[in-house]
Amino acid sequence: MVKDARTPPDCPGGHDGMPESDAARHLQNQLEILIQDFRRSTEPPMPVFVVHAQESGDDDAVAGLVRQLHTGQEAHGTRCAVTQDSYEGSTEVRRAAALVRALSDPRKWGGPKAVYRRYAFPRLRLVHAIDDAVAALGDSWPSPAPGSPEAGQDQRQRLLNELAQQRWRPKNTARWRSGLPLFDMAHILPASLVTVLAALLARSEWYVAVGAGLVFLLLLTVLNYVLPGRAPIFLWLRRESRWFMTTTFLRAADQEEPTEASLLRPVRSWRAIAARAYDVAEALTAGGDFHLQLCVLALREDLRDNHRRWSWDLRGFKRPRPPMLFLPHADDRNGGIELIRAISDVRSRRSELDPLLVVAAVRAHDVPRLERSVVQTAPAPDAAPPTFGVRLRTWYQEWGRNLRAEQSPSRERSVLPWVMKVPLPHDQLGPVEEGRHHLRASARPTPARLVWALHSLVLVVALVTTAAVMRADALHDRYCSASVLTANRDTRREQGSDGRTECIGIATDGVRFADWLPAPQAGDDVKALTADEDTPWTVADLEDLIARQNANVLGRHAGKYVTVVYAGPLSADTAAGSSLVKGAEELAGVYLAQAVINENSSVKLRVLIANGGVDLGRQVEMAEAIAAYAAHDPTVVGVVGTGRDLKSSRATTRTLMEAGLPVVSGTNSATYLPREFANWFSLAATDEWQTRQLGLIAAQLRTPDRRQYSLVLARDTARTDDLYTDEQARYGQRMLRRQGFTPLDQRRYTLSGGKPELRSHAQEICRGGRVPSVIYFAGRVEDIDPLMNQLGTEPGCAGKPLAILTGDDLSKADFAGGGQSVAPKVTLYHAALAELETAATSTGFYLDAAKHLPGLRGHSLRYDSPALASGQTALAHDATRALFWAATRGDRPQSRASTWVNLRSVKIEGMATGTIDFTGAPLYGDRTGHSIVLKEVSRTNDGTSEPHVVCRRKAGDTAPLTRKECRIR
Repeated sequence: MVKDARTPPDCPGGHDGMPESDAARHLQNQLEILIQDFRRSTEPPMPVFVVHAQESGDDDAVAGLVRQLHTGQEAHGTRCAVTQDSYEGSTEVRRAAALVRALSDPRKWGGPKAVYRRYAFPRLRLVHAIDDAVAALGDSWPSPAPGSPEAGQDQRQRLLNELAQQRWRPKNTARWRSGLPLFDMAHILPASLVTVLAALLARSEWYVAVGAGLVFLLLLTVLNYVLPGRAPIFLWLRRESRWFMTTTFLRAADQEEPTEASLLRPVRSWRAIAARAYDVAEALTAGGDFHLQLCVLALREDLRDNHRRWSWDLRGFKRPRPPMLFLPHADDRNGGIELIRAISDVRSRRSELDPLLVVAAVRAHDVPRLERSVVQTAPAPDAAPPTFGVRLRTWYQEWGRNLRAEQSPSRERSVLPWVMKVPLPHDQLGPVEEGRHHLRASARPTPARLVWALHSLVLVVALVTTAAVMRADALHDRYCSASVLTANRDTRREQGSDGRTECIGIATDGVRFADWLPAPQAGDDVKALTADEDTPWTVADLEDLIARQNANVLGRHAGKYVTVVYAGPLSADTAAGSSLVKGAEELAGVYLAQAVINENSSVKLRVLIANGGVDLGRQVEMAEAIAAYAAHDPTVVGVVGTGRDLKSSRATTRTLMEAGLPVVSGTNSATYLPREFANWFSLAATDEWQTRQLGLIAAQLRTPDRRQYSLVLARDTARTDDLYTDEQARYGQRMLRRQGFTPLDQRRYTLSGGKPELRSHAQEICRGGRVPSVIYFAGRVEDIDPLMNQLGTEPGCAGKPLAILTGDDLSKADFAGGGQSVAPKVTLYHAALAELETAATSTGFYLDAAKHLPGLRGHSLRYDSPALASGQTALAHDATRALFWAATRGDRPQSRASTWVNLRSVKIEGMATGTIDFTGAPLYGDRTGHSIVLKEVSRTNDGTSEPHVVCRRKAGDTAPLTRKECRIR
């Protein structure tokens, strides 16, 4: 043999099925050449090789040759099927159909060692299922005898009921494989995976997503498999159903029913499948060649699908050898000749190539039954007769050249164009000469078997799972709400000073900051965990109420609302004793304003909550999150809150200003913010203005013509972000010097374990030769009790008159309720930002609070009710109302730019603190009309502390306080 690049190499031999004759060797070589071309993706046409002896006495030898070829191809790894000598059936066509039915068993096509997995024959099994249903209905279907019980029934429904009982599968087929139910995995598993992915994308926990998928899988399995008497779920999506509806072989010209299956139209698709099944069943009852040709067509399409290269599993690349069907005896007993005729007829009707290669042995006297073929007689002998192998290749080439013409329907004489008859002379059936080799196509595994295989899939799944777990772990470590694939990036996890995790940012998509608060333990301070003991609500209560209001706004008033962000401290540091009172009370004021607005206004208010951490220590990150969210939500018109003066306040306000967001603060008393930022509006009196008002009291503590010492005692802020203390200390020192006091060196106390270290300072202050008569305390409310304890016990100060002046942070102290106290002979003077008493007569704030705030409904509330006395709730309420007024001017939602501009024209009366008036506020300057209260706290004879108002101004009153008006006792 002359070899070229297309010729397969010699087979090393040494296996069962070695060719025992020259004819077998040459046929084996021809088969291997076709396999080599098939492997190279050239898609050669696969003929039906019909081998027959030239002499009748060699018929058995020819049959043995076909068996040799079958054994040899099995040894080469080809998927082979071999037929029996006989099949049951009343006619030869029926026996041929039974032969094809036997081929629908995947076990007929190679054993477990076959390359890749077994074949699947869903189309052929569907045809068999309809045939079995027709057989089960009996000969009276579809025309039952008149008067019989079946005569009055819908014959189509009878057929569909029978198919449903069979589960649209052939009868007597296995419903269990490998111990698992044979449910519609092609669609049930993807549907379950989609359920899992949907749950993960919704940021559910992974176990919730997996549980949802398993429940959905179980539900579909029950619907698809357990429930008897119904068609399988997703029947219209199966590949055999799609073929059943689209093949032109079954399409009728006068079809009245729908003939297409659609993914999105299951009912219409089901009707189309039912109609087609009925038409096919009627045709099967008519007999003839239709049944056999339909079975051959289905077998052919299944084999094409089993070798489709660009399938999801690349199975065509993994099966480089075409399937082969061997018929050692093709005759009337097994319907082999009718099968050969049907294969040729179906291939002639279809335009696609299929991979099936058929080798059949026919007895010499049955050859005329195959009519004529391309090779009618052996070629005339040459001077040097070619070998049988050369003749065989010549015959194949001539068959290929004439294939197109022989399939033409204009041929006068019927032919079998796909049949290539190979006459075998007697001399070629003898033993193979020693030293002769046969060919074998390349046995190298294809790249698809190595790259796209189970082991690589396991590796990819392992890598993807590892990457997903690592990503999920990273997302869970970084964000407050995360799933395997996604995360809510509006909130982030941050490490708190006490080692606990804080959730920082703006809460969206169901995030609750209350979920990140530490659970109260035995002995814990309730203030640090929820709110004040006099405050009957918690952060969780308020978040839920605000969420309900928001849901109602979005659900019923889309396009007719504005969004305000509350930015405050909603974390608690139990180690440092940091209180959550401020955040909880401010949030209550914001919710109260929202409830009242949404009840009475046509434009609604949506509130989003932002957390800046313990004492707003992470307010810059909070502001960045607010700005990022506002960039894609144009309904956000401004921010309420940021109520602590910190070193980061400038960066926070600048970030919000660059985002176009105005800020209305209820309690931030920073002096520099309104002077530096045009977007800053505050209801709180500035620190500088507060200390000037305290100067009216300090002047009364000064004895003329006598040296009196003063001292500023301030918390050390070197390692903190606190700027309020520094401002209070600076302005307090300036005020005392202006009033004629002799200032001593300023003292800074530090914290240890969250508690102030004041003992050494008290000793040096009280035991020196210059004991101050006035101390300006620039500290926090939580430090006042330790200070009073030291002053009340330290010699030099104990029992001697001493005045302490301090700023508005002391307004959070509960002196009347016994929460804080003052030392004997010590008088405490402090400012408060909210004057509630004189404003109470002209506001509906308390009635609204009793109606809407949790725990207060139905109560009779006053300005001095413990839950509202600090003024934090009132100031947050008034700030929210002011911002909403600017955002809805003219009873229409305004843009954030318009809201910023409109704030300078805000003037609202009847608020909890009086009249909120920004109309006189200069750009980059201080405004007037702040609410202010100066209080005096002294010790009574029974050891309690009694607060007393020295003088006051409600918001909107611009008349200056006087020394006479602020006379002390």
